[in-house]
Amino acid sequence: MKILQVVPFFSPALGGSVTIPYQLSKWLAKEGHEVTVLTTDYKYDPEFAQSLENVRVVPIPCLANLGLFLYSPQIKTWLDDNILHYDVIHLHNYRSYQNNIVCKYAQKFNVPYIVQPHGSLPLIVEKEGLKRLYDVVWGNRILKGASKIVAVSGAEVEQFEQAGIPDEKITVILNGLDPISFANLPPSGQFRKQYGIHEKHVLLYVGRIHKRKGIDVLIRAFHSFLQTWKADDVALVIVGPDDGYRSVLEDLVEQLCLADNVRFMGFVPSLASAYRDADVLVYPATSEIFGLVPFEALLCGTPVIVTDDCGCGEIIKEAGCGYLVRYGDVAGLSETLKSALEHPDVNRKMVEAGRRYIKEHLAWERVVKQVEEMYDSSAH
Repeated sequence: MKILQVVPFFSPALGGSVTIPYQLSKWLAKEGHEVTVLTTDYKYDPEFAQSLENVRVVPIPCLANLGLFLYSPQIKTWLDDNILHYDVIHLHNYRSYQNNIVCKYAQKFNVPYIVQPHGSLPLIVEKEGLKRLYDVVWGNRILKGASKIVAVSGAEVEQFEQAGIPDEKITVILNGLDPISFANLPPSGQFRKQYGIHEKHVLLYVGRIHKRKGIDVLIRAFHSFLQTWKADDVALVIVGPDDGYRSVLEDLVEQLCLADNVRFMGFVPSLASAYRDADVLVYPATSEIFGLVPFEALLCGTPVIVTDDCGCGEIIKEAGCGYLVRYGDVAGLSETLKSALEHPDVNRKMVEAGRRYIKEHLAWERVVKQVEEMYDSSAH
């Protein structure tokens, strides 16, 4: 099958909405499909793209960036020459210039397409007015014409239903992971040594520095936790690129007199080494439809604490492989941090349960088969 993946940007630093189509393209190519990734040159990572074996990656010049609405009109010329080559199109993210244009061409030339919003469908957090305008002008037409719309969890299915998407259009396919890629982990202590972390215990957050991620709640819970723990014995390490919220969090750290205990690391290329050296990974976000980070941590042998209202929380609960807390519950998270450090035997059992669940349900070999079935049903 000839498959076109459409992703507005293509760099691992931009998160799961890039790494998921990257891995999906990789595994589809392994299954013998002809795969092309159509993207833009905004923050384009050529080494990342070239690491995809037997996958063609086409970066279209981005002439303007309007709040990540990446204006790349030359995409029309490329589609004129290539659209009829493909059996099915997979649109990643939702509100993008690229999806607008590709959708028009797909409908004009009768090429079926799939939409996978990666959590971007709801009108939440910011730019609500612009999102509503987009939906009226383009978005509703994109959703209406899609063969299938992919949800990655029950939490995202609820978002789709609230948006009025009919059940028959919704397909649930969990995000995939590759357990084999975590088989040869970096040596213990490498991350600590590289970044000068000398405390006995490390509490770790990994992800974008955004107000929806609950990092402020984590910092407040950490402050409460330290009231019953030796302060120079533990560090809170925050890893991930700033999404406009880091300065707010740094002010909070100063207000709570935590500057000696909280480290902002920015983007770290080797997350496995960070997971490896952490005592526990905390994922305190709200309105998340999946979240790969806790499962990557489990594959590295690190216990996890996640909020119960996100997609990964429902999976963690089902698998019995982590601690659950309510979003925004500072006292509850503080107590859970303490419990996680005091019960290593419980942690080991949870990690093993998580690894089993990932291999049985989230391995890419399984996920790619579900995607192939969806493509087949859409193309015929």
